[in-house]
Amino acid sequence: MTLLTVFLQGAAAAGGGSMMWIMLIAMFAIMYFFMIRPQNKKQKEIANFRKSLEVNQRVVTAGGIYGKIKEVGDDYVILEIADNVKVRIDKNSVFAAAADTEKK
Repeated sequence: MTLLTVFLQGAAAAGGGSMMWIMLIAMFAIMYFFMIRPQNKKQKEIANFRKSLEVNQRVVTAGGIYGKIKEVGDDYVILEIADNVKVRIDKNSVFAAAADTEKK
């Protein structure tokens, strides 16, 4: 009787290992669809926005400076933040102005 009990316990333990792998794969899938995929999608949107920057477009920098684009270069933007006050900003620190995003 004890030998039969040992075999039954061994068979039950073997099935638990495959269940662990299924749960691990399910957790990775959930993390991918709820965390990784939306973040990649947002990064692509931001990259496309930065490629489509135009003169006289209102933007905000990562530092919180609002302004209007006066010139667009390969890796920089000349931003007018007040009358006759222009600053050179890296393209990677430029985001859409809040007023522009509310209109969409």
